Amino acid sequence: MENKPIARKLRLLSQLMELHEVNPFKIKSIANAAFNVDKLPYPVAAKSFEELEKISGIGKSVAAKIIELVQTGTMVELEEILTATPAGVVEMMGIKGIGAKKVAIIWHEMGIETVGELFYACNENRLIEAKGFGLKTQDDIRKAIEFKMASSGKFLYAQVEPEADKVMNRLKDIFTNTLMEFAGEYRRLCEIINELVVVVGSRDCEIAFQSILQSDIINNTSAKDGHITGETDNGLKVTIWVVEKRYYFKTLFIQTGNDEHVKAVLERGGYDADQPESEELIYQKAGLAFIKPELREGTTFIERAATDNLPQLISYNDLKGTLHNHSTWSDGVNTVEEMAIYCRDELKLEYLGMCDHSKSAFYAKGLSIERVLQQQEEIDHLNKKLDGFHIFKGIESDILNDGSLDYPDEILKKFDFVVASVHTNLKMSEDKATERLIKAIENPYTTILGHPTGRLLLSRNGYTFDYKKVIDACAANNVVIEINANPLRLDLDWRWHQYALEKGVWLSINPDAHRNEGFLDMHYGVIVARKGGLYKERCLNALSLQEITKVFKTKNGK
Repeated sequence: MENKPIARKLRLLSQLMELHEVNPFKIKSIANAAFNVDKLPYPVAAKSFEELEKISGIGKSVAAKIIELVQTGTMVELEEILTATPAGVVEMMGIKGIGAKKVAIIWHEMGIETVGELFYACNENRLIEAKGFGLKTQDDIRKAIEFKMASSGKFLYAQVEPEADKVMNRLKDIFTNTLMEFAGEYRRLCEIINELVVVVGSRDCEIAFQSILQSDIINNTSAKDGHITGETDNGLKVTIWVVEKRYYFKTLFIQTGNDEHVKAVLERGGYDADQPESEELIYQKAGLAFIKPELREGTTFIERAATDNLPQLISYNDLKGTLHNHSTWSDGVNTVEEMAIYCRDELKLEYLGMCDHSKSAFYAKGLSIERVLQQQEEIDHLNKKLDGFHIFKGIESDILNDGSLDYPDEILKKFDFVVASVHTNLKMSEDKATERLIKAIENPYTTILGHPTGRLLLSRNGYTFDYKKVIDACAANNVVIEINANPLRLDLDWRWHQYALEKGVWLSINPDAHRNEGFLDMHYGVIVARKGGLYKERCLNALSLQEITKVFKTKNGK
């Protein structure tokens, strides 16, 4: 074993000791030894115990650890402390610009145990209030995590969107009067993007090829079999197909849908459209109504297209209000009034649903019963003050381990609506997790089931439960399911939207905004809702103020 891996193990041990607040002298001793081992001009692995203990900065204790490490590949003390530390916390130790002291605060004081949760907390501005942190430190950590996520080759849709715009704008600078469009996962509005695909239709493919290769649109380019591959500055893989104009729409169709969808359409007669003048003609030849790109996953919508029964997908302009948002009463950045004025004047919405965290969410300044009543007084005052706009009194009530909500009924009934969400104990068995959610859904005051799986895309797997049983319970209890619009969540997963709609369940596109800018995430919520086939007639916040007021009153029996 070489010096560097030995030094890394010793350094990790010292950092974990600091995290667990072990004797400072011992921490310093091991940290110094790690530094010295890394700088030695000879391999320590070849030294005996007697030789090691005489080396400056090592001594008997560390010499024994080095011998153990060389002989066994590990150290018992290191393994014991690793066992006592969540894997996500250990992973945080590798983030540039964040040392053991800051990780200790993040873990012990903020209750954050994964890199995904840390990234989410950065996006919610929760780090700036922690001791030893600030806006710059928070931004540095967020950027470091983004870089780490990008290194996996996978990107959130929201991360790809600005990069895609740059690529397309540069292509348009080079080519005029040329057909070009995105294809692949990005055009299908997938929540995770592995590759950005563009199709270009040209009269002279060779000239187009050379123009792209000689440009600085993408880096590390190579050309093969009619397409050019490369990557953006942040490592996003890009493929640009260059074809003759007569083959443009056929290529665009083939490169857009997933394999199963493309095969199904072609086998129904799409092959007959050899040089189509539009994608619509390909579907027409297959005896199908035109299927929008976001729905081209498998065969889910093929039969409905055959009977011209496709949904009229929801659009951003269909939204009349925004529900599930957090203000300075809990862990938000803006006041209730600031958020209301922004929604009314900038977004031209009719209503705002405030849902600050409930009392169990101590890490997010959750509201005690007394503070709930104080906030509701403020909202009553603002509703008298604001013209042409209404603020609904809501709460994001934590679902406790046994499925109960964390306020008594006499408090729950004071809210216009309740979003019930799981925030803790995400590692239950599937059966227990299902029971927990169903009990919360059966609470007569639960209006919306918030971010059902608790997932953080590319960071944390979702809560495991029986989707069908939970959705069926929502149908039976008239509970709406949230589509959380935060780009890290996009939860409920679009793959379950159709099942929910078929069961008669309504969905709600909620930004979970913690600042005014967070309302703009509804854009991503609409995108994933369209992918799931949602239409405005079954979207809660597409209802007018008058309509949704009636829904809330009916639900609460008022």
